[in-house]
Amino acid sequence: MNWSHLHTIVWLRWRLTRNQWSRGGPLNAIVALIVMSAALVIGVAGGGIGILMGIMVFNKLVPLALLGLFDTMVLVFLFFWMIGLMSELQRSESVDITRMRHLPVKLKDIFLINYVASHLCVSIILFVPFMLGLTLGLACSRGTVMLWLAPLILGFFFMITAWTYCLRGWLAALMHNQRRRRAVIAGITMGFILVTQLPNLVMNVMPDKKRQPAEKIAVRQQDEQGTPNPKDDKPRSMPKALILAHHCVPFLWAGNGVKSLATGHVWPALLGALGGFALGGWGLSRAYRSTCRFYRGQIGTGRTKQKKKGKKEKASASSATVGQTNVMDKTLPGLAQDTAVLTQAFFRSILRAPEIKTMLATNFVMVIVMAIAFTVRRNATPPEMIKPFMATGLIAFSFFGLSQLMFNLFGWDRAGFRTLVLSPVQRRRILLSKNLALLPIAVLISGLLQIILRFTLSLPWIVFVCACLQIPVAFLSLSLLGNLASMLAPFRVGPGTLKATKVPGQTKLLTLISLLCFPVFIAPIFLAPTMGLLFEKLGWLQSSLTNFLFSATLLAVVALLYRLCLPGLGRLLQQREREIMQIVTQEVE
Repeated sequence: MNWSHLHTIVWLRWRLTRNQWSRGGPLNAIVALIVMSAALVIGVAGGGIGILMGIMVFNKLVPLALLGLFDTMVLVFLFFWMIGLMSELQRSESVDITRMRHLPVKLKDIFLINYVASHLCVSIILFVPFMLGLTLGLACSRGTVMLWLAPLILGFFFMITAWTYCLRGWLAALMHNQRRRRAVIAGITMGFILVTQLPNLVMNVMPDKKRQPAEKIAVRQQDEQGTPNPKDDKPRSMPKALILAHHCVPFLWAGNGVKSLATGHVWPALLGALGGFALGGWGLSRAYRSTCRFYRGQIGTGRTKQKKKGKKEKASASSATVGQTNVMDKTLPGLAQDTAVLTQAFFRSILRAPEIKTMLATNFVMVIVMAIAFTVRRNATPPEMIKPFMATGLIAFSFFGLSQLMFNLFGWDRAGFRTLVLSPVQRRRILLSKNLALLPIAVLISGLLQIILRFTLSLPWIVFVCACLQIPVAFLSLSLLGNLASMLAPFRVGPGTLKATKVPGQTKLLTLISLLCFPVFIAPIFLAPTMGLLFEKLGWLQSSLTNFLFSATLLAVVALLYRLCLPGLGRLLQQREREIMQIVTQEVE
């Protein structure tokens, strides 16, 4: 390794970061410094808290309890790590290798810098100092033998980060083909989300194993009288399958190591540390080799069969010429032709964008999870007065999952926003088309939740109709907020990811304010069931009828408000379209 080259590359990355801060303005630089300082403080504080907890809290835990503690920390870390992985499937390069290939520097140095920089994230800052501090605290309270836990923890994190980096590099090479890219992102996203929701699904599907009432009474009497339970006299031990899993599954080696160290055995922890570093080195070497092949153009150069290619080209040509209508000829009822065309174009863009598919996949998986939860667990039936609030709450929940898309309408267009700027369409119709393109998705997700609630909890039909009226109320009110936030605080989303690219501090502040305004704009839909409950308590009118009348009135009022505000929002878009275009089309290094 050439240390002078490495020092120069680090200095170059720092200069690029400073230029980004200065270009974003003084507020962006202040926010960036605050974030860096907060990360440093959180890391140091986490280490100190870990030391104190190791000395004062976990110093007398039995080995089996320590194993459960470290297994829990590892699983929580992996959960947050997978969330971060889903927000950015592809690998983020801190230093662009394509711009450094003509320089006399080693690819290995740039690769190592990119590897380290790509893992400076919240999960690492939170868990690594805390677990190392906990190790030091356990060493102070239980003996210096616990210091062998430090290389085991470092080996675990090195193994996870190295294979994550390798996975991201493989995905970047695999998604080099744009047609394959969409299917890969959507499939991997659905797989990861289903894996994260698997424990919830299992817990919902498994039947409840309740104790008999007599046994409960006996246990309660024993606790009150202070008599020991005969079951507690049996020594606690792990099942053989769980012991085997801790010996074979790599991310469980940390728990097995701390258990063995607590009993005075060093070799399991030492072997776990060596295994973690070995697996991490293997993953990092594979990532480096795949990176070299990718930038040398050695990936995706396989031969294709000309016969199949010719058949596909003929089939696509025949399907394009026979029976295909132009999008410009299609219309939607009640809309002008330019508005209908833009609505269909935006809707098709949503269905084709892999990053939007990634976002929508989360909502559909949550629909599946809730469907299983409502279907399987019917033991406790909620009161009738609570059911309207449950229906309204599910509407708010479904729209919260769409807020990231509704509050940044133009950030997903990127270079395509230039077409909107050059088009002669009225700007209010562009906003209307953007909103209408999201309407089928919002109605589908919210409607599925309401149908599930209707048939699983025996929701009254009139409450179901009220919820169907509240869906467009929530959509129109949040569309007003989303249109305003999309024009005042736009930010560019990287292709194929859900990660924003170098958002200035002012935009972050405005985005946070818009998210805080979400409860204010979604609150009107809760007015209808609240007034229904109040009117029934006062004896004026039935709650279901009041809910229906208020829901219909809210729909009319919000629709009128949306129509009155749309021309003003269109004029604001016309004033800010140049600033928006500069933000969403510019690729920041």
